[in-house]
Amino acid sequence: MQFYGSLSVKPELPAQIEGLKRISKNLWWSWNPEVEDLFKKIDFKLWEEVNRNPIKFISKVSYKTLQQVAEDDNFLTEYNKVIESFDNYLNRQDTWFNRNFDQLAEGRVIAYFSAEFGFHESLPIYSGGLGVLAGDHCKSASDLGLPFVGVGILYRNGYFQQRINNEGWQKAVYPELDFDLLAVNPVKDESDEDLILSVKLEQRDVYFKVWEVKVGRITVYLLDTDLESNNEGDRKLTSRLYGGGSETRISQEILLGVGGTRALYKMGYKPAVWHMNEGHSVYLGLERIRNLIKDNDMDFYQAMEKVASNTIFTTHTPVPAGNEVFSFALKDKYFSNYWQEVGLSREEFMKLGMIHDYDEGFGLTVLALRLSRFHNGVSTLHGDVSSKMWKDLWPSVPVDENPITYITNGIHTLTWLAPELKELFDNYLPTNWRDRIEDKQVWAKVKEIPNQEFWQVHRALKSKMIDFVRQKDLARKKRYSGLAELDESLLDKDTLTIGFARRFATYKRATLILKDLRRLKEICNNHGKEVQFVFAGKAHPADIPGQELIKELHNISESEEFKGKFIILENYDMNLARYLVQGVDVWLNNPRRPLEASGTSGQKVAVNGGLNFSILDGWWCEGYNGKNGWAIGYKSEYSNREEQDLIDSKSLYDTLEKEIVPLYYNVDDNGIAHGWIEYMKETIVSNAPKYNTDRMVQEYTNRLYMPALKRGMKFEENKVAIDLAKWKYTLKSNWDKIEISSINQGAQGKFNITDEFEFTAQVKLGDLIPKDVRVEVYLVDKHNQSSVKVIPMELKPIGEENNYTYSAKVKFEETGDYNYTFRVIPNPDKLATKHELGLIKWI
Repeated sequence: MQFYGSLSVKPELPAQIEGLKRISKNLWWSWNPEVEDLFKKIDFKLWEEVNRNPIKFISKVSYKTLQQVAEDDNFLTEYNKVIESFDNYLNRQDTWFNRNFDQLAEGRVIAYFSAEFGFHESLPIYSGGLGVLAGDHCKSASDLGLPFVGVGILYRNGYFQQRINNEGWQKAVYPELDFDLLAVNPVKDESDEDLILSVKLEQRDVYFKVWEVKVGRITVYLLDTDLESNNEGDRKLTSRLYGGGSETRISQEILLGVGGTRALYKMGYKPAVWHMNEGHSVYLGLERIRNLIKDNDMDFYQAMEKVASNTIFTTHTPVPAGNEVFSFALKDKYFSNYWQEVGLSREEFMKLGMIHDYDEGFGLTVLALRLSRFHNGVSTLHGDVSSKMWKDLWPSVPVDENPITYITNGIHTLTWLAPELKELFDNYLPTNWRDRIEDKQVWAKVKEIPNQEFWQVHRALKSKMIDFVRQKDLARKKRYSGLAELDESLLDKDTLTIGFARRFATYKRATLILKDLRRLKEICNNHGKEVQFVFAGKAHPADIPGQELIKELHNISESEEFKGKFIILENYDMNLARYLVQGVDVWLNNPRRPLEASGTSGQKVAVNGGLNFSILDGWWCEGYNGKNGWAIGYKSEYSNREEQDLIDSKSLYDTLEKEIVPLYYNVDDNGIAHGWIEYMKETIVSNAPKYNTDRMVQEYTNRLYMPALKRGMKFEENKVAIDLAKWKYTLKSNWDKIEISSINQGAQGKFNITDEFEFTAQVKLGDLIPKDVRVEVYLVDKHNQSSVKVIPMELKPIGEENNYTYSAKVKFEETGDYNYTFRVIPNPDKLATKHELGLIKWI
């Protein structure tokens, strides 16, 4: 049949509840469960069918049903409360940012670029931890009132949906998203037309449309190339997240960095701070440099100083695959015009992405570190690992002094905390606890909740999770076996339940628990003290070893020995994650230390009272205190993987068998495990106030955003960048001419703690002058090499021309044996961070 035409019937809400349409277009609803409750009350079944997507819900719900709830006084009372709460949130002026900082001028914002954003499962443009972290970051930026915008990509197919077949093999499915049914709207230009801009890929113009999504008080802009003005290949450029090969990736990253920058400028933004969440958006720095050179009398390195002055780069992984390296041939293909435009030679351009002359490719992380002056890892350990990993960028600088710092990741608590626990906390925590997420005193009140009441809530959440797991399992098995009945034997609601859900990368060792199947069988089937496991997670479609892990777990789940005790669920997304982190008793995490940069799933479990059982890696190094969960293995790193797996698996089994299982099943006559509950309360009290994005974003603001903003303001006059670039060139050209000597050579004898010792050094600076440098004593405890003191020396008014004398008087506050040496560094007062240049001259 050939149809003659088509039409659309748009939904219309009754006037009494028309505010639902406004709320549905702002993702604020996703962390306020009272809004979700409204939609559930209208039509619970439809709400689940549309994957909790309010826009799609409104488009499908019957008008008759809407009229009925619009005349329901109880519903209208709840509705009016929600509308009032939403409006108060948007209009509130006494935000954390406004209380602590001056408001920025119009258009002056923090611009946050990320390749993925995980706000809610109804907007599936995320793959996992990086995207969910970005989404949580944005939500807290909104809650705290930051002047903040996000920039990302609107993927037509999102990340793949996972299906696991009857043999246990993962299949990737890419559904096409209907943007009309998502919480996104096209941005309009001055003529009220869709905002469409372009970037150049190779020799052709690729056009992109700009969409916006409202996240509370802030806006995130998403770019889309699926336009008729593009060829078929370019239309598919924004089809899939992390899909395709290197050509697709570099094209997507040019779109994100270059296109995102152009979009912000076109919309009138003048970002005061630029934040690159991972290296995917690094080309924003190159685009800003190009604009400065085009509009000002500056060379590349002068413009780079200005751009880098207010740019922040967050690295999220020490795994090599997460730090992209492109072939030089590919860079030639996409950037040969660029380096000619900005006045660089090919060699100069390629060196921006190289550390050594023998590097075989162009590294995005290296470029990002060079185009920013503020860098951070995402946990204490990851900060240390990153400093070691990239130490050759600052070859003379001791690793613990190089410019990479850390800010430990957190979670958006109100997104991940179970509504049932929110209600419980409303009864026992201070009334304003939701505005004081990072306050330790608030969470200390959890200890006052009666154990029985606390345990009842946890049991209810666990029961809800197991019901959901059974339904998920049934839906999967229906596809290939025709099974129509729920498997009630799958998981037991009174049995200790351990969850493991994350990306199935091999370094995360999903199958470590299977190392000794005989022992695992005994643990799982110990009568009266059984243990059961729930697994979930996706492997990248190109990661065959990761998919083999899924297959192995599936085989175990189907075996007679572990039937009903082991299950692997398909299509791990934010909805499934909520059920698991809110319902499990224990969260298992066993990556190869130190490859887990942070990890946030365990933080989501902790705030819900679940107990972490993890390798001492990522955030758990900081979060574990000996009474809020358990550690697997030791704070050790191994060169032999088999040895590491053996040691860690033995620790896993021993701790599970001897500590975790006995504690869980040690119950009173009412079935309450008081010792277990004390651990649960302790994990909330010790972790909830620290591992949240309110604390995290406040740290970013105080330690990175505001310093970057202030430094950027100094560079608003181009002369500052031009002078700095010239000064750096002078330093680098003359650094080898510096000579240091001292009379304080060798053993200096023994001193009393009350004595004062004077260090003296003579420094020849060549063509440099004293205000170009700082001279320091570098003092190390002989028996504790990590105990270092760096003491600035003062210039003495003696000496010959270009031969200067420096001294420092030191009174030792502790007894001990010390080694020392002398060094010269560039004057740090002119730099964003002390060792920004990586220049040190040691004696």
